[in-house]
Amino acid sequence: MTEPRYSWRKQSMKMAATMPPITCSILPVHPFVYGVGQNNESGSYLSPTNAINHIAGKLTGAGRVSVLVLMVTGKTFAEFMQVLSAFSAVFPLPVFSQVERMAKTADTLATTKMQIPGKMAGGLPLPQALSTATSRMASNSQLIEAAKAAANQPSGLDSMKSALSDFSQKKDNALKQMNDALNGLLGKSATVWAFSGTDDATILADKMRKDIPDPDAVYTLATLFVGDEITALTRMLNDTDNYPRPER
Repeated sequence: MTEPRYSWRKQSMKMAATMPPITCSILPVHPFVYGVGQNNESGSYLSPTNAINHIAGKLTGAGRVSVLVLMVTGKTFAEFMQVLSAFSAVFPLPVFSQVERMAKTADTLATTKMQIPGKMAGGLPLPQALSTATSRMASNSQLIEAAKAAANQPSGLDSMKSALSDFSQKKDNALKQMNDALNGLLGKSATVWAFSGTDDATILADKMRKDIPDPDAVYTLATLFVGDEITALTRMLNDTDNYPRPER
């Protein structure tokens, strides 16, 4: 039996037009998590190695799991902000927007005022519903389309025609605005480092510690997703090179 090949891949991430509901554990790590990175008078820093070692440690004792780690890095603050902004625009989870705001604020304020206390307990966070502005917009667009179809059903009540006509016009306008905004988001992409696989957590933790990308970077945002439903996230990724994707 061939052993699964797990490795870090540089991949292009693009939001899907439709995304099923996803419940998973989410663990982000970034320079502003207290006790993880390095903090001094010049700012807060976190290397990819320290970020991944922190994430890998959280997998201890988790058993057989499906994981996805997404990571963006930068050797300079300007480079980090550029990749972080692109990543947050494509996959706008609240935590990514928060890190982006904190990074911008950290450029002008004392970093000690913005550090988030880290959780002392080990292990993974409790699963939660994964929701982004993009996925909610896609879902709302589908709901409006369904309402539009329902409103177009014939009605024998003349008194309702005027109200339905007005409602239909407003609905069409709202749907167009949402579709325009969604199409704009769907046209964006971001380059990320990704690690994924399904196996015993100890094996995955060991594999993700090997050949960690961009070892010289000093700014890192890495996010661990763990759950049976994260396949929908891995489908948003495509290789940026000519090598086949690793087995999942």
